[in-house]
Amino acid sequence: MHARRHQSLPRRPRGAVLIVALLITALIALALGSYLTLNLSNARLARQSYQQASSFHLAEAGAEEAVWSFNQANAHNAAAWTGWSVQNAAAWRKFTGFDFGGNTTGMIKVYVDNISPAGADKPTVVAMAVVESPGTPPTTKMLSVTLSRRSYFASGIVAKDNIRFSGLNTSVDSWNSDPDNDPATPSVDYSAAVRHDGGSVASLSLQSGSVLVNQAAVWGSVATAGPVPEVGPNGSVRGANTPAGVQVDPARVSTDFVANLPVITAPVDGTPIAAVGATLGTLGQATKWRCPSIALNGSKTLTVLGDVTLVLTATTGSALSVTGNAAIIVPVGSSLTVYVEGDCLLAGNGLGNGNIRPGTCQLWGTSTSAAGQSIQVAGNGALKAVIYGPNADVKINGNGDIMGAVVGRTVTFTGNANFHYDESLANFGDNTPFGLSRWRELTSAEERARWQNVFSGW
Repeated sequence: MHARRHQSLPRRPRGAVLIVALLITALIALALGSYLTLNLSNARLARQSYQQASSFHLAEAGAEEAVWSFNQANAHNAAAWTGWSVQNAAAWRKFTGFDFGGNTTGMIKVYVDNISPAGADKPTVVAMAVVESPGTPPTTKMLSVTLSRRSYFASGIVAKDNIRFSGLNTSVDSWNSDPDNDPATPSVDYSAAVRHDGGSVASLSLQSGSVLVNQAAVWGSVATAGPVPEVGPNGSVRGANTPAGVQVDPARVSTDFVANLPVITAPVDGTPIAAVGATLGTLGQATKWRCPSIALNGSKTLTVLGDVTLVLTATTGSALSVTGNAAIIVPVGSSLTVYVEGDCLLAGNGLGNGNIRPGTCQLWGTSTSAAGQSIQVAGNGALKAVIYGPNADVKINGNGDIMGAVVGRTVTFTGNANFHYDESLANFGDNTPFGLSRWRELTSAEERARWQNVFSGW
């Protein structure tokens, strides 16, 4: 018999299926791991972005707390700086307990360099906010805010359009008639002994030639909304710290000036009178009057008694005219506020204010016309007053002293007058609030390190 031959079957690779399964599992695990890693990275980025935004908003909130305290103090709220640590003129405070959920917390530290600013002082507020979450590095934001009064007279000479000095010896400087910001204390008259380098000139115009300093000597600063001021060979823009021989100090010239100059509306009340006599008002009393216009000539005078508000209702032509040897006289202890829509001419003896503080004599141009109004001041005497006419062409012609502040659509000095800005006018008005004049985030390591030292330890 023949032996039966067995046909051998092909061998199957042992464990191949298991290897394939393991490879597939590894690939799935790798994909899942990458997906989880991506999700975790996105979550961390989202958390960091959230912390960045939260810390930024906290820093802004801290700065707003300081602004609130400033304005409450300005409104004579005795509790304005309650909760703050105060030393000399500086103040600081820490705000904690901010809970953003998910174990994310925040705190703010705020530092103020001057809580009792006088005149045109611009206090600085620096706020540092820190937001922390478990497993994420803390996020820190720092903001620096510069504050200034929102007074219409925060600068000495302001124009919507152009400012021109045409005289050969015109000068601009400043002093402070109320350095302690207390009207109850004696006022300080201008003199060389109290002269400051705060004579500020500013224009909102974007056109070249918006500020023609020409041959004037500005002992202070010049600001425009863009163009560089034009200074003649004998003109200057300097301050107390300007190096000798420097005609125009770059530190005292800026091209980012902004301001809000709204048209003022005249009061609608007051006792109507057809014309004024030799006197107006009552000593020791506040009175308000309405009159079409005033024209004084020859040797006529009008003496203001008490706190007088006068509304001149003529809308066109000459509403206020003082010529020849005529004068409007404001004695010591009295004050005058005039609202006028028509043209004004103060010549001759013009407006004689016996008070030291210019704010006791106010001229408000209320024209809303695109053609504006004309306000002219001429003479060689001293004028202590504030003039505000955002739609007015203000012309000052004379060789005397102008003390106070001027705001107009255009402002032109055609004589050799000496203009002295009263820095106390930066506080002009009832409870004049503070606003932001500059805002920026501190991002450089140098800036942050400086304030980190200030914020450490509290």
